[in-house]
Amino acid sequence: MQFQHLIEINDPLNPLINTLTRAQLWRGLVLRAEAPKLFVPWLDECDLGERNGAVLSRTLRYNALLIHDRVTFTPQETVHYEVPAQGDIPASSLRVTIEEPQPDALFVRFAYDSAQSDDDMDAFYNEFRCSAYQEADIDTIRIIRQLAEEGRLELPV
Repeated sequence: MQFQHLIEINDPLNPLINTLTRAQLWRGLVLRAEAPKLFVPWLDECDLGERNGAVLSRTLRYNALLIHDRVTFTPQETVHYEVPAQGDIPASSLRVTIEEPQPDALFVRFAYDSAQSDDDMDAFYNEFRCSAYQEADIDTIRIIRQLAEEGRLELPV
């Protein structure tokens, strides 16, 4: 299953939305990987493992479920999450990319890829899952905006 969507960050026609800089947005996306409990309240624990250059290994715990993943950072551009197949969990990935078609016109593209099938039997489940992904990503941007308003994205990450 593949799914992607785009979220507009800065809307020059909407004065009610505070403008985020690319640096603030990047810091927020990195924080989502390094401190995911800020973004996923039902996550019980995240153990940050080895960091090898731009690659971070993590173990996420949701109750009794442990998920091992790897996050690769391309500074100011992309955060790529990779979950290898483990137990009942199929391999999957999420690529979060900052797009800037013109100065200060920031967007974030969320692109999901899963080894699960796209057959008709899974169509309902996949539609539900895509909707949940999109809502979680909208929440991510909302939390990044909140952190920026609180001044918590001003320090180097």
